[in-house]
Amino acid sequence: MNNTNALEVVKVNKSFHDPVTVPVLKDVSLEVRRGEFVSVTGKSGCGKSTLLYILSTMDTDYTGEVLIDGEATAGADKGRLAEIRNEKIGFVFQFHYLLAEFSVLRNVMLPGLKLGRKSAAEVEADAMDRLRQLDMADQALKMANQLSGGQKQRVAIARALINDPLIIMGDEPTGNLDKKNSEIVFDIFDRIATEHKRSLLIVTHDVDFASRTHRNIEMEDGRVVR
Repeated sequence: MNNTNALEVVKVNKSFHDPVTVPVLKDVSLEVRRGEFVSVTGKSGCGKSTLLYILSTMDTDYTGEVLIDGEATAGADKGRLAEIRNEKIGFVFQFHYLLAEFSVLRNVMLPGLKLGRKSAAEVEADAMDRLRQLDMADQALKMANQLSGGQKQRVAIARALINDPLIIMGDEPTGNLDKKNSEIVFDIFDRIATEHKRSLLIVTHDVDFASRTHRNIEMEDGRVVR
């Protein structure tokens, strides 16, 4: 593993068996360097989301190698995979998955509290810091369901950043946003990569979004074609 890589994928194959065996990913190899903002595009059904699920360590039923920060995830036990997820990976989805019964601040704090490396007061200070970075500090005490769609996605990004992850993975994070809010999210991601030197791997259908990332990986029929 090259230590400039946050993520390395070597010849990953994945099949679904229901009831016949259908190959979904075929010899997928790629790498994401530290501080690199990479998009993944391709038609629906080409394997993008399946790949992301494997890279996030949620799916371990595949062949090949996935290395996160130089550590192979294949064969690691569930406990270690959960640690890698909590420490090294931040997630942003198309649907923000904020918990309506909690305040904005509490939503951002949750992964930090779960990791348990810092006191609640330290996690709260970190959460406020992330919200400030995303111009959302004035919304901290609102309930999550009082926010607009664009604001919710910014809170989801703050939550993804709370544990200082090595890499942020996104599945269609602008899929539900209008053009203006998509631009805001793109600019935030760009800043995370350039100023904070974090890596981003973002699955997207948005061609304009993908064209402006540092590098685009194109998938077709379970393979990386470009």
